[in-house]
Amino acid sequence: MSKSRREFLTNTSLAIVGTAVLGQAQGEQKPSELPPGAPPAFGTAPAVGPAVSPTTFVEAEKLVQIELKEADRNMAAATWRSNLAPLYERRTGPRKIQLEPGIAPWSRWDPVLPGQKVGTEREVFVRSKSDPGPLPAKDEDIAFASLTKLSRWIEKRQLTSERLTNIYLKRIEEFDPKLRCVITLTRELALAQAKKADQEIAAGKYRGPLHGVPWGGKDLLDTAGIPTTYGAEPYRNRVPKEDAAVVKRLHAAGAVLIAKLSLGALALNDIWFGGQTMNPWLLEEGSSGSSAGPGAATAAGLVGFSIGSETGGSIVSPTMRCGINGLRPTYGRVPRTGAMTLCWSLDKLGAMTRSVEDALLVLHAISGADGGDVSSVTKPLNFDSSTPVKGLRVGYFSGWMKQAPATDVDRAALETIKKLGMVPVEVSIPDWPYDSLNLILFAEGAAAFEELTMSGELDQLKVQTPDAWPNFFRQSRFLSAVDFVQTDRLRRKVALEMGRVFSDVDLLLVPSLRDEMLVITNNTGHPSLTLRAGFVQVGEARSDWAPDPSRPLPKFSPPRRVPHGVTLIGRLFDEGTIGRVGIALERAFAVMDERPPGF
Repeated sequence: MSKSRREFLTNTSLAIVGTAVLGQAQGEQKPSELPPGAPPAFGTAPAVGPAVSPTTFVEAEKLVQIELKEADRNMAAATWRSNLAPLYERRTGPRKIQLEPGIAPWSRWDPVLPGQKVGTEREVFVRSKSDPGPLPAKDEDIAFASLTKLSRWIEKRQLTSERLTNIYLKRIEEFDPKLRCVITLTRELALAQAKKADQEIAAGKYRGPLHGVPWGGKDLLDTAGIPTTYGAEPYRNRVPKEDAAVVKRLHAAGAVLIAKLSLGALALNDIWFGGQTMNPWLLEEGSSGSSAGPGAATAAGLVGFSIGSETGGSIVSPTMRCGINGLRPTYGRVPRTGAMTLCWSLDKLGAMTRSVEDALLVLHAISGADGGDVSSVTKPLNFDSSTPVKGLRVGYFSGWMKQAPATDVDRAALETIKKLGMVPVEVSIPDWPYDSLNLILFAEGAAAFEELTMSGELDQLKVQTPDAWPNFFRQSRFLSAVDFVQTDRLRRKVALEMGRVFSDVDLLLVPSLRDEMLVITNNTGHPSLTLRAGFVQVGEARSDWAPDPSRPLPKFSPPRRVPHGVTLIGRLFDEGTIGRVGIALERAFAVMDERPPGF
């Protein structure tokens, strides 16, 4: 039973408490004895929680890297159970309160700075009018066609949705055992949706470019009556009652849901409860994550397009590894209602496709505010595929282009920018500790999965290495709330700096896996487009995981040839510009037609 503050102080050693604290205690009055109009005071709550001592603080100081003076430490220890321990009542009781998964934090990140004008004021969406050419004779060639072409063939009734769906179902049956990219195959739903699409199109009710095209969703998007597992053992039998907002919008667009695709457990890397999802270009390595399944399935021609998510690189990295295109939209453009929450102020949903224009077609269908996502907004999308790119100012970081992870492919992309009539502009940012921003990711992630951590169910996850979520979620319990606020302030400072950079350029060209830019732009909310730009040689399999000497990665002699991409960063809500530039680069690179061997 908890003791009153008076009892606690009476029974505490005078040497520990200190004269200042005793003076306060001796003058303490019970609430009934307080004079009228006396306000409540901090530090008068009943003492609760386990006993702490100065030694407790000595050890805790090591975790947060501060050092208290001895007298300050003694006072902190003596008064902790009355001053701060009661603040944990929300989860320790007696008045515990449950926070439902759909409850977002009150404070929310707005990527638009005060007074900043972003995006466009009017909606413009003009897709290309290019002829898709005749329908290929081989099913394989149809399967690998871009969404842009598939949609035209379906619109012209040269290809039925039912035939296309059966092509992908057959390919999934043949190739998924090698890739492990499908968690749940939605065969019956897909065939029913395909049949309905064909009937509607035959009746002249064409819904648009996604109508009748099979797609796969990262298995963190809720699907009514269909398992949504988060790739994690504790959720493998979870069946939602309602579709996620993005799923509803794709259904409304007439798209055909054919599979729930793999993700690294709880959206980290590429290992889920069914194993590791592999890279179609190099089966000895994982496909990267956490949008592992969307990356592999799209690259291997198992779906027409896919939906992935990103918090800190989860669209960019598998897009790079699997040699496809990934569009991470501006934070807030696409609603996350019904999607697994990892980090409220960072999570984004985006398209993973086989051509740049495909990604814009999907973005157009899934954009706009939804009441279930307090951070979602409706912003016009200005995309006209025919608008020239000549004269656009493309920022680049000279130093980054000369060092890893940049390659000759990245440097050649910069030269291509010049050949297309765009203007390279050297830019720079301060040498700040940008990785410190990851404190926000770890703290919000630990909060999102607090119940799983406290219940011990995290122990069920296949991967329990030091760099996996179970360890990070446990460690994050000891992050400082003060440091969280200070990091949030650093985030705004970084956003201001990015605003300065974009005052001089229209977009940025960066090495896709440059850590600073991944961290910065995911925190500031800027959109990115990653596209295949060429090929490189690798002598060793790549991994998202920290090196483990006990499990060396496969080495290759001679080295293997694999795709490599570059990334365009756009202004906030200006996906149209990076889309136009991406299309121009894609045509100039002319490397998207090559397919992974054996698929």
